[in-house]
Amino acid sequence: MWTAFIWGIISTSSLVLGGLIGSTLKIGNKSLGIVMAFGQGVLISAIAYELVYESVILAKFSGIPVVSFLGGALTFFFADHIVGNMGGSNRKKISAPSASILIIPMIIGTIMDGIPESTVLGLGILETGTVSLAMLVAIFISNLPEAIAGSVGMKSSGWSVQKIISLWLVIALICAFFTVLGYSLFGNASDGMIAFVNAFAGGAMLMMLANTMIPEAYINAGKLAGVFTVIGFIVSVAIIILEHKIS
Repeated sequence: MWTAFIWGIISTSSLVLGGLIGSTLKIGNKSLGIVMAFGQGVLISAIAYELVYESVILAKFSGIPVVSFLGGALTFFFADHIVGNMGGSNRKKISAPSASILIIPMIIGTIMDGIPESTVLGLGILETGTVSLAMLVAIFISNLPEAIAGSVGMKSSGWSVQKIISLWLVIALICAFFTVLGYSLFGNASDGMIAFVNAFAGGAMLMMLANTMIPEAYINAGKLAGVFTVIGFIVSVAIIILEHKIS
């Protein structure tokens, strides 16, 4: 359990790092868009090969992954709609003015984004006895632009650096708790249940990418977003291949 918690903290520590960068340094929107594009490429690969493919294998090519994947996507869609109505629709928007960033909705939205990622990270540790490096890298990188952008808004609203870092640390700890949850809840789960959870998380994560990260990366990085998305995808595939060769 402690192993899962430590890896969960490592994966979400980029929230704290992003908070530090956003509250102390000036980062251009184009640079943030490129980081976001790279992160989404890594995530797309991790979803395809670490979650969906594994889910299909575990479910023995039944219809479980299709149903759970769609369920995860729809669950995130409606949850994201609720958070958006609360004022959290701009939580991943790089150039959002500080007045549009409502702290509570942003916190809820960030945690909501992190739940499926952290849960399957813990589940992967339970399945294999070790962390998925591809998933770890995907979560770490994808969190950075969101934390940087949110911190810029909070700094503009008069928040101190200490207060900003403390907030991201709390959010990182909450997300790490879901890594522990993913590790501890499914100790006796069947292959079908694990397949369901993996595909459900994959659907939620892909919906998050399609509705938030992909459009925002293109708006700020232009056609370079496509280039760095492809690079991120290739890097993630290379990590997955290397992991399987080693194991």
